[in-house]
Amino acid sequence: MKPRRKNSLRLRGYDNSSIGAYFVTIVTWQREMLFGEIVGGEMVLYEMGEIVRDEWERTPEIRREVELGAYVVMPNHFHAIVIINDVDDADVRRRGSDDIRVGATGRSPLRPRGPKPKSLGAIMAGFKSSVTKRLNILHNSSGVPVWQRNYHDRIIRNEGKMSRIWDHIESNPARWDVDDENPCNW
Repeated sequence: MKPRRKNSLRLRGYDNSSIGAYFVTIVTWQREMLFGEIVGGEMVLYEMGEIVRDEWERTPEIRREVELGAYVVMPNHFHAIVIINDVDDADVRRRGSDDIRVGATGRSPLRPRGPKPKSLGAIMAGFKSSVTKRLNILHNSSGVPVWQRNYHDRIIRNEGKMSRIWDHIESNPARWDVDDENPCNW
């Protein structure tokens, strides 16, 4: 088992609701192999992995500020490029075919809890929560963890880094035999 991280790896003082691109990795609870298996260098999704994929692909429908880059569901983790774009707060938010108008600021008058709205933290919290809820319903369980606490992220600062990370994500299944998350390599 890898040592538990005590301090945040995030860039101190950086506003992760800033417009830009981010590379994120989320790992399953206790690194369990929940989502599928690698066969011949290709990821074969189990039903749980299909739920992860489906919820990720729904993300830009729920959060208009989000654009998806490359992503991959692996047996015990998930990699993705998340692009946060500028979306006017006063806009009408679309959820399915219904329009919901938000207040002047779109914010509750109550003291906010949790991650800042429209931030990478809010995006990842919503995604992890929706996957967990669906998987718990699938298994008729309640409160069973799916993900490790938090997530790993890196700011993508230029096109060269974007290209390398994109290639890393797309080739991840083919490199499973040397992946740090592969239990055979622990």
